[in-house]
Amino acid sequence: MLQFSLINDLRELAAAAERVDAFCAEHGVSPDIAFAINVSVDELLTNTISYGYDDGEQHRIEMTVRVEDGVLVIELEDDARPYDPTRAPHPDTDAPIEHRPIGGLGVHFVRVLMDGFAYRRSDGRNIVTLTKRT
Repeated sequence: MLQFSLINDLRELAAAAERVDAFCAEHGVSPDIAFAINVSVDELLTNTISYGYDDGEQHRIEMTVRVEDGVLVIELEDDARPYDPTRAPHPDTDAPIEHRPIGGLGVHFVRVLMDGFAYRRSDGRNIVTLTKRT
């Protein structure tokens, strides 16, 4: 199992991706799956860091990655304002690009790339769980 904390700073994302890559390599997870996980985690963390805090303070975001019966389970836990990304609206990917609003594709990528995507709020914390079959 891999557990670590990062602060709410976008500069932390590269180090998080490196840790996920190393964990995946150590557990024989294909580079394609590691890439899908990193894209998903990057999108969710970017949203949390960019929009979840308004106090200008440093906050810790906890990340756990583990393998359970051939499934990678990734948990992201933060104390940002409540936000359930699983309820984000689905973008109209058939609309012409010039008619689409800016943004909104990050959560769509998570839905497409992951096998499971769940949210819960517990003790004032957002907890997002992603799953991906290996």
